[in-house]
Amino acid sequence: MPPSPVAPQPAPHSPAPGSGIRHRARTRRPRRVAFAALAGAAALVGAFMTAPGSAQADVPPPPSGWTQVWSDDFNGAAGTSPSSGNWKFDTGPGSNFGTGEIETMTNSTSNVALDGNGDLKITPIRDANGNWTSGRIESVPDSFEPPAGGKLRIESRIELPSVTGAAAAGYWPAFWTLGTPLRNGGTWPSVGEFDILEDVNGQNLAYGTLHCGVDPGGPCNETSGLGGKTACPGSPCPGNWHTYSLDWDRSVSPETLTWSVDGQPYWSVNANQVDPTTWANATDHGVFIIYDLAMGGGFPNGVAGTTTPNSGTQSGSPMLIDYVSVLSSGGGGSSPPPSGGPSAYSTIQAESYTSQSGTQNETCSDSGGGQDVGWIANGDWLEYNGVDFGSGDATQFDARVASGAAAGVSGLVQVRLDSPTATPVGSFSVGSTGGWQNWKTIPANISKVTGTHNVYLTFSSGQSADFVNVNWFTFTS
Repeated sequence: MPPSPVAPQPAPHSPAPGSGIRHRARTRRPRRVAFAALAGAAALVGAFMTAPGSAQADVPPPPSGWTQVWSDDFNGAAGTSPSSGNWKFDTGPGSNFGTGEIETMTNSTSNVALDGNGDLKITPIRDANGNWTSGRIESVPDSFEPPAGGKLRIESRIELPSVTGAAAAGYWPAFWTLGTPLRNGGTWPSVGEFDILEDVNGQNLAYGTLHCGVDPGGPCNETSGLGGKTACPGSPCPGNWHTYSLDWDRSVSPETLTWSVDGQPYWSVNANQVDPTTWANATDHGVFIIYDLAMGGGFPNGVAGTTTPNSGTQSGSPMLIDYVSVLSSGGGGSSPPPSGGPSAYSTIQAESYTSQSGTQNETCSDSGGGQDVGWIANGDWLEYNGVDFGSGDATQFDARVASGAAAGVSGLVQVRLDSPTATPVGSFSVGSTGGWQNWKTIPANISKVTGTHNVYLTFSSGQSADFVNVNWFTFTS
């Protein structure tokens, strides 16, 4: 039976910055909602997948005509967290996500950790009091989209929790994306959500869904979305390895999204199924990738016809992820070339970022007023697309910063090009300037830069405490 709808999604909120103690209040992300409607037969497109099986597999090489944009094979020591350069945690009560799920998402390695065999393991755990914890991670990169006239494929080899029947009541593993504008003030579902894989209650079913438009109702029938489902080929989805993928194709008209399992397409949505504005709002930008394993909520409850999980639900059955890979084909590159951005030699206001991770804007007391970006700590970053360095060999970076960090707390402000994990072209160290609104301009030498780039400011301190605010920056030859 179709699952019953879940509660409407709350819009993300930005807590107002305080004037006293520094805090790191995080914007809560919406998450994918229950699938309901099924429609139409899948349109067939070519797909390349790793064959299912139990053996460990590294990220497969791209097929002919494709280029690998980004990947993670989750190699590393057992019991360690996934790479902080690739992933960040979204933590807190499941009730914050608006879908009725009941677990608390944590960054504990009991819930999210490498298994030492080349897999990421997300494990839901029920404690002695009946409370559930689990995990949810988001990719740090968030600019994944097809090049103009080309294609993008997002795929992952996954073993769904090896639990079925009554013991699986409430299990809700997922591999999905959200539109990057959500990290910079956008709203769900207009920014678009691509659910590449969802499964509930240990069914032998993979669900794929597009969310868009407005909630409730609208052209994507929210909160259900536009979706299809399929049984996994060859072996059941739970407890077996299968490769789940989404092909996003701008080389055809109308632009099309196609879902596949082990290379077999089963569901497709194209731009003609909704109005042009809705499609553009949902797809004319990058996306970021999410894995999570929720417990309970509108989708599993609706399928089960009762509240889940329950006393018979088995604790501790993990979702295993062997690899994730983002591939690009055609159109001249892995993503649209940056254009239309600011000159590197102008004053670039920090709050004019394209996207960010971990920061907040606040009122700035520096000359000219406006806003600065604050609450910046280790691992946070800011992205500025299409910064034009021309042919003039920029060799210096200047930034206007302030810090009220405690004694002994300092960190690096780093400049990276085209990826938040690229080798920095330059950096400077900053500690307390005497207050969070006591501003100082600090210069740093950088490697020679020409051309047009997406510029990332990244922040590294090795400590959890906030250590800097940024008002503006610029480059000089």
